[in-house]
Amino acid sequence: MSNSPVKTRFAPSPTGHLHLGNLRTALFSYLLARREGGVFLLRIEDTDAERSLESHVASLMGDLRWLGLEWQEGPEIGGAHGPYFQSARGEIYATHYERLESAGLAYPCFCSDKVLKLSRKAQLAAGQPPRYPGTCARLSADEVRARFDKGLQPTLRFRVPPGRRVGFEDLVRGPQTYDTDTIGDFVIRRSDGTPSFFFSNAVDDAMMAVTHVLRGEDHLANTPRQMMIMEVLDLPVPAYGHISLIMGDDGAPLSKRHGAVGLEALRERGYLPRALLNHLARLGHSYEDDGLMDPDALARGFDTARLGRAPARHDPVQLDHWQHQAVLSLSDAELERWLGSVLDSAVPEPMRAAFLKVVRDNISFPGDARDWADRLFGAPPEADAAAREAIEAAGSDFFEHAIGALSPPPEDFRELARRVGEATGRKGRDLFMPLRAALTGLAHGPEMRDLWPLLGPERAAERFAAAREA
Repeated sequence: MSNSPVKTRFAPSPTGHLHLGNLRTALFSYLLARREGGVFLLRIEDTDAERSLESHVASLMGDLRWLGLEWQEGPEIGGAHGPYFQSARGEIYATHYERLESAGLAYPCFCSDKVLKLSRKAQLAAGQPPRYPGTCARLSADEVRARFDKGLQPTLRFRVPPGRRVGFEDLVRGPQTYDTDTIGDFVIRRSDGTPSFFFSNAVDDAMMAVTHVLRGEDHLANTPRQMMIMEVLDLPVPAYGHISLIMGDDGAPLSKRHGAVGLEALRERGYLPRALLNHLARLGHSYEDDGLMDPDALARGFDTARLGRAPARHDPVQLDHWQHQAVLSLSDAELERWLGSVLDSAVPEPMRAAFLKVVRDNISFPGDARDWADRLFGAPPEADAAAREAIEAAGSDFFEHAIGALSPPPEDFRELARRVGEATGRKGRDLFMPLRAALTGLAHGPEMRDLWPLLGPERAAERFAAAREA
């Protein structure tokens, strides 16, 4: 690899929506490029024509931009190494196929899927690693021509050199060595003419001057194959780092049964970009700073030496922690924009600033703010179990005295509590807990002295009356 400026890439297939796994790959690649003042490239690997949709392309680009992962080269940005959709790079691949075939480094393979499956089954039964046995590698020119004359559509296989060892220094896992005799000739062009991942991914990384490739450890065995392709085509080989896979908090591979793992669902729930960035940046990577960081700080602290080899565990509780920290970091204006629909529909205009100030520490999602708005400005709220217990323990006489304490209107909650305490003889928790429970329906929350100006005597009387009848 040359001493070129660092260039990383994210190369998704637009066959679905982004999820936490490929989002973390994109983030790590972005952080590495940003730390080094380099280039983050986006390439769309859309060779699967049936499953690749334009809507998915638009969605994934929108998601990356929402997260702040702006690319400096790629679709809608341009650059010197386009096109950036693999479906538009067919002529480039064809040129390299021709070079390989002319040099005897690739050959047509006419083996059917059925024949290949039987071969793999026999190898596994014999305790051997499954690999292509080289059946078509030995066909003569006449035999090849005869198969073409029959209308057979072959794949194109790369001829793996025997008796060699392919090695590289993985940025995460250290020295890696592979024996070519265990690999077997592999497909670089499918029978329908489209390139295999091994081929197009390797060629594009090299031709787009990518210097560092970070990807999941499930691609580790692909690397020696791709290095051999780049070597014979005299293309530069990037540095590779294979990051650990993400597991659920139960140690099983991350899936939908672990909850929301797709970005679309997480966005709909109300997660903030900064929360997701801080959570993902710590899945398999360690930071000295355990506080919420902005993208610049995340990039400064990113180091491939801090990428772990053990599986990374996605803990939804930890994600929610970062969500709460991200909410606390919002400016007043940002918080108001984020909660716009909630404020417009549920909070009286004169009280919005006070409402935001009071509930900021007690919300993590727009739904939380909506719940507080309904509790403060709507009908008497339904009490949760702890609040209901406090209301029942206080008894109806307590709330009769509370209603009486509202006349004349108290200046603040402290004055209200003093009056109720004098009338009932209650104090401490026995005084404050039933008042809170009746007024908010909850046993915990913001300070009542801050909530009182939002409630006011009229709503308080209505809630005390409801509690009295409970």
